[in-house]
Amino acid sequence: MSESTMSAAGEAPGLAAVSHTAAAEMHAQDSESESEESEMAEAPARDSAAEIPVTSNGEVSDSQEEHFKWDVKHMMTGGPTLKETRIVSSSYGNPSEGIIEAEPYRAGGLKSIQSGPVVITDDISKNIALEKLEQVKKWSISTYKCTRQVLSERLGRGSKTVDLELESQIEILRDTKKRYENLLRLARQMATQFYQVVQTQRQLGDAFGELSVKSLELHEEFGYNAETQKLLCKNGETLLGAINFFISSVNTLVNKTIEDTLIAVKHYENARIEYDAYRTDLEELNLGPRDAVTIPKIEQSQLQFQIHKEKFDKLRGSVSVKLKFLDENKIKVMHNQLLLFHNAVSAYFAGNQHQLEQVLKQFHIKLKAPGSDGPSWLEEQ
Repeated sequence: MSESTMSAAGEAPGLAAVSHTAAAEMHAQDSESESEESEMAEAPARDSAAEIPVTSNGEVSDSQEEHFKWDVKHMMTGGPTLKETRIVSSSYGNPSEGIIEAEPYRAGGLKSIQSGPVVITDDISKNIALEKLEQVKKWSISTYKCTRQVLSERLGRGSKTVDLELESQIEILRDTKKRYENLLRLARQMATQFYQVVQTQRQLGDAFGELSVKSLELHEEFGYNAETQKLLCKNGETLLGAINFFISSVNTLVNKTIEDTLIAVKHYENARIEYDAYRTDLEELNLGPRDAVTIPKIEQSQLQFQIHKEKFDKLRGSVSVKLKFLDENKIKVMHNQLLLFHNAVSAYFAGNQHQLEQVLKQFHIKLKAPGSDGPSWLEEQ
């Protein structure tokens, strides 16, 4: 090989190294020039948006202040939309725990959180629902049994538990109530009509008094009649007081005392229907076969029958006691009221004013002042 060829071969590696180094330096210079150009391109935007030039005394000049306001307004309207954040909670160990979701900002305040219907599935709500369902079930079964018992009794097919002595007392009480209601109606009618008579007597007495003044030749005759009508009017008001007291006492006896006893009788009759319904149901089960299916039903029916039997016996005893006390109270009240009515009416028509006043004192009856219909609502407070 010649020397020229060897020298060229020996210099080739050196030239290759030089060429690679030069290429790397040129690539670095190009990247630096590109970064400088990008920084020079972004500099005006940062200067206009981020830098606030001030005057020598630290205040913003007018032109620069206007330019800054325009930049801020442009940033608010044309820049990125403001976001409001909402923290989304999740169960422990969930990968999405701690994620913050951003939602667009809406004018007029933050977006109100809208909650949908809350479904409660805890044990307490389940127990309450089951209890209500069980109550409705028991009520439906009891209503069906009682309705069937009533229909069978009316059709003459079902048996009925009857306490002859108690039933006769109840019938007497209902008949007594009807008769007392009729007595009360007649007493009110008498009071209304007699009140009209008393008002007529008062007007007649005033007319006699005026004529006694106008007619001198008949002065004494008109005067006597005027005094008589005024006295009758006064006694009539006294009798009205006694009649109204009689009406009030009888009304209390009929519409409160007797009515309360009849309500207790109604509860007793409902308990009797329930008792007979469960008794009939138990009898039908006892007549059927006894196996693993029917024995639990018979035991349950026996338990319900015992419960309603105790309730029926308790109400029957309560009604018997109330009827006894009612009879004693009725006799006592009506004895006093009938004595009052008789003495007051007899004294009025006998013209015995003193005896009529004694009747009112005996029964502690106070008459209302003339022209006063009743106490005001302030006096009643």
